[in-house]
Formats: sequence, C-alpha cells, structure tokens
Amino acid sequence: MADTIRVEERGRILEFSFDDMMRYHGGGSPAGVANALKVLQRAFGVLSPDEPPQRRSVVVRTAFRGPGARDGVELVTRGVTDGRYTVDPALSRPDLGRLRENFVFDVGIGDKSVTLLLRDGFVTEEFIDLAQRDGRTKEDETRLDELKTELAQRIMAVDADDVYETDR
Repeated sequence: MADTIRVEERGRILEFSFDDMMRYHGGGSPAGVANALKVLQRAFGVLSPDEPPQRRSVVVRTAFRGPGARDGVELVTRGVTDGRYTVDPALSRPDLGRLRENFVFDVGIGDKSVTLLLRDGFVTEEFIDLAQRDGRTKEDETRLDELKTELAQRIMAVDADDVYETDR
C-alpha cells in the first residue's frame, strides 16, 4: 500500500503515505483512512492536476462520520484543526443506496470544488449492518475489524479514479 498524497506548505512539498495516515490515526478505522487517501488523490487530480495544492487551502465537507477519514484528512490538510473539515449529514445521498449514501465528499481548493461519490462494489451489506448495529458484541467488533481491513484493501488495490466518481 505505497500510495501517497502530496501537498505544499510554506514552499515545501509534504508527502504522506497510507502507512503515515494509519500511524497518525492509530489503526482503528483503516477503511476510513483508505477512503481519505483516495478522496484526496481524486480531488487533487481534478482540482490541482499539475502541482500539489497548498496544504491549508483544502476544504472538505462530507456526510461520512468515520474517524479514519477525519484523521487522514487532518494529517494531510490540517483541515480539522483549522475548521476546514465538516461532517454534514445533509450531504448524504439516499439515492445512491444504503451502501454508498454517506460516502459523499465535497472537496474544495481555492474557488474550485468537486463532489466525489464512492463507486459501487466496495462496501458490503455485512459491513454496513455491523457498522450501524447498536450494542455490538465482542464477536461483532472482531468481525467488523476484519471487514474494515478487507474494505481498506479493496480500496487501496485500485486507482483513486476507480474508487470515487465525480458528481459535478
């Protein structure tokens, strides 16, 4: 999982890998971290294709509530610290179905923005069922951890363009 993402800060290029993002996050939500990396790669490819964007110019709004995505975006952009990362349930897209409805990310750089939607085939019914279950048992938690790892592997195995589509 050697994918990286690059940003510029104060004239220096900073490069972060999936492993860097996982270390910062702590490891509990690898699928969220993988989503953060692919979202930023996809958005930067659309909004700043010729050079890494300024780190503190990136704004992210999402319906996705997971801590892995939040921490991944924070490491790369410092958006949580600076108030440029917002979880907004109103961005949810029920028309995409329950497996994808919250995997909506609106990313802005300067005066440009793009909305990204997770493509079909990544998230499973079992994953959503367990993630949304109240009162999970120890066995449920163990299985959910396995599913998070499997989802992260599926996401990281392909290019960002194959994980997220644009919705302009």
